[in-house]
Amino acid sequence: MSKIEVTSPYDGSKVGEVPFSTTQEVQEAIDLAQATFLDHKNALPKHKRIEILEKAMEIMSSQVDELTKLCASEGGKPWIDSQVEVNRAINGVKLAIEHLGAHEGKEIAMGHTASSVNRMAYTFKEPIGVVAAISAFNHPFNLAVHQVVPALAVGCPVIIKPATQTPMSAIRLVEILEEAGLPKGWAQAVVCDRNAGELLATSPKVNFLTFIGSGDVGWYLNSKVAKGTRVALEHGGVAPVIVEKDADIEDLIPSIGKGGFYHAGQVCVSVQRVYVHEDIVDEVANKLSDYASKLVVGNQLDEKTEVGPLINNAEVDRVESWVEEAVVKGGKILTGGSRISDSCFEPTVILNPADDALVSTKEVFGPVVCIYSYSDIEEAFDRANALEVSFQAAVFTKNIDTALKAVKRLNGTAVMVNDHTAFRVDWMPFGGAKASGLGLGGILNSMEEMSNEKLMVIKSPVL
Repeated sequence: MSKIEVTSPYDGSKVGEVPFSTTQEVQEAIDLAQATFLDHKNALPKHKRIEILEKAMEIMSSQVDELTKLCASEGGKPWIDSQVEVNRAINGVKLAIEHLGAHEGKEIAMGHTASSVNRMAYTFKEPIGVVAAISAFNHPFNLAVHQVVPALAVGCPVIIKPATQTPMSAIRLVEILEEAGLPKGWAQAVVCDRNAGELLATSPKVNFLTFIGSGDVGWYLNSKVAKGTRVALEHGGVAPVIVEKDADIEDLIPSIGKGGFYHAGQVCVSVQRVYVHEDIVDEVANKLSDYASKLVVGNQLDEKTEVGPLINNAEVDRVESWVEEAVVKGGKILTGGSRISDSCFEPTVILNPADDALVSTKEVFGPVVCIYSYSDIEEAFDRANALEVSFQAAVFTKNIDTALKAVKRLNGTAVMVNDHTAFRVDWMPFGGAKASGLGLGGILNSMEEMSNEKLMVIKSPVL
């Protein structure tokens, strides 16, 4: 087995090396996962799964600093945010354990027709089978927990393919689970090329595919999966925010700023398009620009850093070209607009870029927030809903009627009121619609999706 080098997105320094699996080795991992699932004599009972997950929590809790350094080093997310990610991941394991107590079936009514007399019926949950998880770079440890732990909790063997830029966190998660007592075959991490990844996703031995990444790849894999494979896709958003003229400006600036520049904008629900009423657009634009201009950009391992590097230097080139196109199409740079180095880009605020500019129509996945002026909120709704994506959206207003109207009118699987679009807790449903994805993630929802519901009907003359 060959190895690949993992480097820091900030300066290219070596973080570590990981095995790089061939197509044959990925096939062997699939075969092992299926054999593990079919080995009913050695299936893990629920109490044993809980014991393993509780032990994994203990190990993770004792290694927060080490896991934070690993996440930050390979992914580029600032230290303080990577620490939050690790603690979220630990809590995610706890959520899975707790939900097993509510992971249950129900009674199905019988006897109210002549054909159903003398019967009782109940549903119960069974693991769906082998889970294939293809993950993204931007939350390397927490995303791995979100894809691996729900599978194990409900009794499914799982194979995770992390992003090649950030594979070490997922590999470490599997190691921790094995240290906690998880037998071989139940959780595997494979780092491989796209062809081997496609084999993993489309194998007839895989019963559930969970994919986090680009829409083009996700929808392609969805079209290729084996018959009967259940699929969950999580793509990006180009998230819209509407700011009405009665909004609390002092409160919304740090909220939108955090939602737009957290992890250098490399978040699928990052604030990107902010539609502000014309009466306050100048004030909001100027204050957000002032906020952005004061953010500390640099090495993610420096605890003072608030905005780290993009995942690779090519992404800096792309973001720079999109910002330049926005200016050509009439957008005004209020702050930022340029690269700081090969790996870092200035937090950038653009006023009124054209609606057909790339920064207005595609997910930037960089530290860029666009502000647009509007006069009527119906116009803002129409512009916010104009794209094929639909994930999380937000509205800032003190008027309850406006807030409720926005919740109804904005396309999205979630609409935040007086909060930014990147808000998330790990027990809430989370996922996109339309081009933004398929199905809902979150620890609890994933556990339900990774289970089949079986019906038992009992006939007895004494009933």
